[in-house]
Amino acid sequence: MDAPIPPISAGTGAGAGGDRRAREWLLGLAMLALAWLPKAVVAAVLLVTFVVLDARWLAAVPLFLIATDVARALMAARRALPGRAVRPGDEPELAALVRDVAERLGFREPLLVRIVPDVQASLGRAQVAGVHTRVLLLGLPLLRDLTEAQLASVIAHELAHEQHVGDRRHTLLRSARALLAERLDSRFRPLAPLAGPLLRASQPLLRKSETAADADAARIAGTEDTAAALRRTGLLRAAFEGLGEGWLSALADEDTWPEDFYDALDAALSDPHVARRAARAAAEEDAVDPYATADHPPLDHRVAALPTHTGTPYGTAPLTLRTAAAVEAWCVGELNRLDWDPEEGPREDEVSPVRLLDMPHSRLRDLGFDTRLVLLDAVRRDSSTEAVALALDALADGTWPGLARRVDPELRWVPATVRPALTRAALAGAVSPPFAEVLCLSGWTYTSRWLTSVVTAPDDGRVVDLHDLLAEAARSGDPEPVRTLWASAEPKEWAV
Repeated sequence: MDAPIPPISAGTGAGAGGDRRAREWLLGLAMLALAWLPKAVVAAVLLVTFVVLDARWLAAVPLFLIATDVARALMAARRALPGRAVRPGDEPELAALVRDVAERLGFREPLLVRIVPDVQASLGRAQVAGVHTRVLLLGLPLLRDLTEAQLASVIAHELAHEQHVGDRRHTLLRSARALLAERLDSRFRPLAPLAGPLLRASQPLLRKSETAADADAARIAGTEDTAAALRRTGLLRAAFEGLGEGWLSALADEDTWPEDFYDALDAALSDPHVARRAARAAAEEDAVDPYATADHPPLDHRVAALPTHTGTPYGTAPLTLRTAAAVEAWCVGELNRLDWDPEEGPREDEVSPVRLLDMPHSRLRDLGFDTRLVLLDAVRRDSSTEAVALALDALADGTWPGLARRVDPELRWVPATVRPALTRAALAGAVSPPFAEVLCLSGWTYTSRWLTSVVTAPDDGRVVDLHDLLAEAARSGDPEPVRTLWASAEPKEWAV
């Protein structure tokens, strides 16, 4: 059996280690203080007003703010554990895998495993029956899609965090960064000039711990499977957020829920066009980090930093969950916020089930992503043909950023460092569906049952992703390829 993995060295010497630890404590405390600064300022203003105006009732407001935060923290601590419990007797194979990885890592603390409906893997803390326990959350999409070896890598990564960064100092750093990042997630960001340098200074510390956990995962499961797990997890998350959440939102508006949600997500990811779109979305998410709030390094950096290990010969197929049907039904209910017993189903007066895989392709493509009207509204036209023509004119004369802001007014408030990339994405996302619609009226066909922007030419069978084509035209400043494609389609149906 492998020897337990030792924790990260504290430094080259006692002095170096002490200085590093002191710096990390100071960074954490500084970020925490800055995150609380707005409320402290409000409290101070109210107290001064109380003194000057003798408005005694104002003295209760700061106390109310403090009491609200304390109550919120207490409620969060007492909230039921997330996810569905995994009992070793129900899922012996999964329990055995977690136990084996924990033993190889030298992880000796009490551990609960719970399954959650989205794409995540995390290790938290809880108190169960008075015992301090670690809680490992595993997303059902990971359990369905990853091989046993890849899943072992994911589990090892999460447990390894506790080996390296489970102390109070790193807990403070993570908590302070998360709180400060939350303060920056709004239109009004007065803390940004101070928060940015603190977040950038602390980011390498957290990323070092992520890289160390990746190295431990590679030692346990092997470099190849660890790299595959990292890539596949990114794809799953991007597809879940890019496609799955749109399905759920659109169907919820119709008082329906997708009973085959996970099967449809698997089928979508088997489409190479969806997989490529998901990979691009994951890469773009890595690149859009204006305030250094991301704890994980970019995917390419993580894969490149993996040490070479053969690892333990775990299985090459996904684990089979013995209670898969019940787990999936529970997860679908959670995603749709349905308060019902999976064995009984929802009440008839609530919502009705639908099957995504049985829908017509046209319906499936548009489900939650029919953005054609967005462009028509932005340019105030009734015809997709005329709307796209105006958008291409804006692309040619350089006024397309203004059009993108009309499409998505929130672009006015995003940080300047990431605004160009998000503006290009907004333009491509709005123009590509009506562009595809017009092309299909002239003989082109949709290539994918899942995407509204990938089309196939009628003559030579070439496939064009209009989203990519438009985004590249905006990035390069060369609209000629887009205009050439538009001219070749010879659209004739103009609004009168």
